[in-house]
Amino acid sequence: MHNLSPQMQQKFSGYPCAAKDALLTLRAIILDLAMQNNLQELEETLKWGQPSYLGKHASTIRIDWNEKDPDHYRVYFICNTLLVETFRELYPKDFNYEANRVIVFSVGEKLPLNALKHCLTMALNYHKIKHLPLLGN
Repeated sequence: MHNLSPQMQQKFSGYPCAAKDALLTLRAIILDLAMQNNLQELEETLKWGQPSYLGKHASTIRIDWNEKDPDHYRVYFICNTLLVETFRELYPKDFNYEANRVIVFSVGEKLPLNALKHCLTMALNYHKIKHLPLLGN
């Protein structure tokens, strides 16, 4: 398991139990994918108060839960990338999307792991693939 910094421990401890578990699962997937793709420079920090993952070739990925919508949690992508547009093309029924920047999950739902990992891998490698049609897919 990937150790949480004190700052991230504090952030994750503020989430309700079910949301915390879901977000920690997402975090582990992101960090494992970064390791599998040899992205050692991936940085975990808070941006806009949300757990965020930044890297040399990555487009920033943020994850969060909000008490205004307690049954859902979200993965945020930079809106001026082609990421969510490409995800919609490749996985029109696998995810619930908001605008051109968010994938929404229900707390407690089973994640479509293969599709999710594929999408997160595209985000982690975005600056290497952004020039390719459908981001190389």
